[in-house]
Amino acid sequence: MTSPDPFSAFLATWLPGHSVGELAFVFFAAMVAGLARGFSGFGGALIFVPLASAVTSPAIASALLLVIDGVMTLGMVPEGWRKANRREVFTMLAGAVVGVPAGTAVLSLLPSITLRWIISIVVLGLLIFLISGWRYHGRPKTWLTVGVGALAGLFGGAAQMSGPPIVAYWLGGAIERNVVRANLVLYFALGTIISATSYIVTGILTLEVLLIALVAGPGYGIGLTFGSRMFGIASETTFRRICFMLIGAAAIIGLPLLDGLRS
Repeated sequence: MTSPDPFSAFLATWLPGHSVGELAFVFFAAMVAGLARGFSGFGGALIFVPLASAVTSPAIASALLLVIDGVMTLGMVPEGWRKANRREVFTMLAGAVVGVPAGTAVLSLLPSITLRWIISIVVLGLLIFLISGWRYHGRPKTWLTVGVGALAGLFGGAAQMSGPPIVAYWLGGAIERNVVRANLVLYFALGTIISATSYIVTGILTLEVLLIALVAGPGYGIGLTFGSRMFGIASETTFRRICFMLIGAAAIIGLPLLDGLRS
């Protein structure tokens, strides 16, 4: 009788119920998501969460992205802190403090199949929103900033998809683009702390997630690296269209309707 290879033995001991094929799919999904995130600054969650949910669960997929994105983007935080409009960021976070726990409750209480349907439908809706190019063009208002933060927190807590509402609000307004970028970096960094706290309290962020992150993290890092390098080479318009196609494909592939075909 032959002994199992070390990786199979590791899976049997620490990640029972997760196959090599499943982890390879999560690695690939993380790499594609990182590629989109590194090049265009958006789309990571919209690609990764529906794909990873299809082979794990929405709770594991959301917690995984929280961990790998939070770790991989740590180096951007000091510059974000220096250049951001911190008052505006903390006003947005005031809304997220309410929205994230609400989204986390949705993630922890709803059945996995129901959540996967919701995630795919929401992703397709956000994709249409992104393609439309709509932006808020007024000056930031405190009540509106808090409201956007609450909506973003709801999406973030439920599926780590807080980006589109915030980008639409800040990117078209009367704020310099370098300040917008810094605001986004700082918001996502501090929002990660809020989400992590909420996920720990509800039992979503577990040792199992951290172990899978050891597999998915390198894939995400590879994607981020190549995406960042392609930013100065490829046409931004072309790559954004590719990102939109990938987001749409991820939403469709992640539909529970296709589970039989995947198996």
